[in-house]
Order: sequence, then C-alpha cells, then structure tokens
Amino acid sequence: MATKGESTKDKILEIAQSIMLQKGFSGTSIDEIIAASDITKGGFFYHFDSKNDLAKHLMLKYQHDDDIFFQGLFNRADELSEDPLQQMLIFLKLLAEAMANLPDVHPGCLIATFTSANQQLNEEVKKLTADCTLDWRQLFSKRLQAASEKTPLKIEKPVPELADMLSSVIEGGIILSRTLNDQQILPQQILQYRDYLRLLYGVD
Repeated sequence: MATKGESTKDKILEIAQSIMLQKGFSGTSIDEIIAASDITKGGFFYHFDSKNDLAKHLMLKYQHDDDIFFQGLFNRADELSEDPLQQMLIFLKLLAEAMANLPDVHPGCLIATFTSANQQLNEEVKKLTADCTLDWRQLFSKRLQAASEKTPLKIEKPVPELADMLSSVIEGGIILSRTLNDQQILPQQILQYRDYLRLLYGVD
C-alpha cells in the first residue's frame, strides 16, 4: 500500500506528465503543476529538487510503465504462438488494438516532449531519455532477431534498423494522430509496419 507521501508524489507525476504532454516541457511551469496538484510549493519541493529532478522521475516512471505495457503484450503473444515471427506479428496486432481502443487520441510521448526541450534538460535527464529509446531498440531487436533466426529475411535488413523503424512508426504515428486529431492513424501505421514485416519475411 502506498504511503501518503508516495501517493502525493504519484499524483504530482501524473498531473505534470499530463500538462507537459499538452504544453511541452518548456511551456509548463512548476507553479502550474503546483496549482493543478492542489499542493503547496513546499509540498512540491519536498518531493522534487527542481524541474529537472521532476523530469528525471517522469522519465523513470515512463520507462517503467512502457516496460510493463510492452512486456504484457509480448507475454500474451507468447501464449498464443511458439513461433518467434508469429509472436512478433501478434504483438503488433495487439499493440494496434490497444492504441485503437484508447478513449481518445494518444496523449503523446515524453521522449518527444523532452527531446524538443533538450537545451533545458540536464545531462542526467538527457541520458535517461536516450536510455528509454535504446530500451525500445533492445526489446524489439531481441524479438526480431529470434524471428530472423527461425525465418530468414527474404530481403536482408539490419535487425537494429528494423527495431528503430518500429520506434519511428510509433512516435510518428502519435504525432500524426495528434496533429490531425485522428485516433486511428497510430494503429493504422502499426499495422502498416506489420504488413512490411510480413513482406520482408515472405509470410502470407
């Protein structure tokens, strides 16, 4: 059970993330977060030393939540097939369905939000942001490598580049969905990537 202090910290993180995804890191002030969280300035600085410290904890939470989300989808895919390529294709189908079933347009990505404010972030937050992106590459590369070892690619492509392409599809799909206010663009782009993999591996 979370303590009162942990609950307050989690509340601040959730509110700060929501505001920053809407207004960006640069456009969000600590005073705005304090007002929306209904806490005192002292209450905020009890949990976070600075705006960069808040950003660090936001990225750590984002990284943790992403890991749980992706791993949950992969676990489900693993239950449905023993073939590594089919597991990857099922994962992409599940990911597209999850994005299509969001209550609204995807709220955005902290990686893109922080990258756009790179000059205001300290080196620790910049590294965490890069590490989160590299985690995606490692996770997707591991799955794609397993698929390639059992089902060789019909058109040779470096696995890390295919992994980065999926990250680009997700990030780009989020931006397009938000820009055009069309919730279905993100899942459609994920399914387009899925079809691309099917062509590369030569599966029906």
